[in-house]
Amino acid sequence: MLFPTFSFLFLFLPITFLIFYVFSLKFKKFSVVTILLTASFIFYLLPNYSHAHVILSSIFVNFLLSRQILLRNKQTGKKILVIGTIFNLSVIGYYKYAFFASDIFNSVFDSNWFVAEKLLPVGISFYTFQQIAFLVDTYKYGNTQYKLSHYSLFVLFFPQLIAGPIVHHSQLMPQIASLNKKLFNWDMFNIGLLFLCVGVFKKIILADTFARIANPVFASVDNGATLSMTDSWLGAIAYTLQLYFDFSAYSEMAIGLGLMFGVKLPLNFFSPYKAASIVEFWRRWHMTLSAFLRDYLYIPLGGNQKGKFRKYINLFLTMLLGGLWHGAGWGFIFWGALHGTYLIINHFSRYCGLSQYLPKTFSIIITFIAVVFAWVFFRAESLDGAINMIIAMVALTDTPNQFFIPYQLFFIFCGLGIVFGLPNVNQTLNYEGVDTPTAQLTEKWKCLSIKPGIAFALGGLVGLTIMFMPEPTVFIYFNF
Repeated sequence: MLFPTFSFLFLFLPITFLIFYVFSLKFKKFSVVTILLTASFIFYLLPNYSHAHVILSSIFVNFLLSRQILLRNKQTGKKILVIGTIFNLSVIGYYKYAFFASDIFNSVFDSNWFVAEKLLPVGISFYTFQQIAFLVDTYKYGNTQYKLSHYSLFVLFFPQLIAGPIVHHSQLMPQIASLNKKLFNWDMFNIGLLFLCVGVFKKIILADTFARIANPVFASVDNGATLSMTDSWLGAIAYTLQLYFDFSAYSEMAIGLGLMFGVKLPLNFFSPYKAASIVEFWRRWHMTLSAFLRDYLYIPLGGNQKGKFRKYINLFLTMLLGGLWHGAGWGFIFWGALHGTYLIINHFSRYCGLSQYLPKTFSIIITFIAVVFAWVFFRAESLDGAINMIIAMVALTDTPNQFFIPYQLFFIFCGLGIVFGLPNVNQTLNYEGVDTPTAQLTEKWKCLSIKPGIAFALGGLVGLTIMFMPEPTVFIYFNF
């Protein structure tokens, strides 16, 4: 179920919220956790009923394994942790990588081993990583004695279930446990509705507009066409902007929906194209994935504790596996390898003191161009298509323009102006993430003087926009 659709915004969300609000106000003895859990089940299972057994078995198996880790000694607990990790990686490996692995095996050994390509369960990459982190923390700290209903909502909470953020249990579980004790907060609801409206606008008006520019260019290059430099840069920058607005839109809608139900989700997106280095880019782009890769992969590999050379190897491996997490394909592997190389160059330049001599504006431009080149491998359907696109971007040819239309250049400049010239929504609405005390946030929000009427009026405008706009495309991160 997509957020920016009539069925979600004007059927599922109002019904769920009305039931949640009435019970949180009038029937305190009935758990609102149960309401949110039921709504989350419905949200996921209605369009994804064929994969109901995957997510339900994942929840129950991981919960039972976490209980066993708590009950056993460290040695036995470590074995159970290994079993749980293998279970989770096996499930995601079967659905996401089995076909790709069989294709590689057949190419290398000239065999005929056939594995049918599976329909990927929606959100499997996100809820799998979330639960692996939960098992690791259960083994290391033993601070995960939660109820099954609370754990289930931690995994299934519908604002973040489909495309993140990857929420740590310490961020969400205490909020879930206190839902029944808290009074309904209209300040949080109003800010949440504003986040939702901005996200819907970004998705429908901005992200999908840039998709209509980028898609024909990439389709052409994937089919073997030779592009002009103008066309190739048009497609690459259009996709760069599409992905930016698409992912930031989902992140803001997730935060907004969480706030409407009294739950704060972590920041996952913070103006990444304003970064002056690749290191900074990864502190701003998909922030929860970056934190997961750092805490549960880079640091266990040794981090920066075993010398410079080992640090660079660990950085490269982390990004390589991060690329593979996004999808089973050579393009994602090259994208991860490219970012791993970028990070090595970035750290080495800092070590040598070279980066301090570059003006910040120049550093931002260089970082942005490097990111644009990497996104080509991320977007192209084939490695050949990506390479052809890169060649067209750097080679002066006499190939005539096929896709360039002057008004599209206006949209590109508008998009770049928004990205580089405007503050992000989190700053505008004073949202600092899940770790900020509620009292501090509430005081800041009161300064905004946002009244329910204004928030609902914006919601109505968004509704009218949806009624007259084409059906929105699927969020890009739904595919991961």
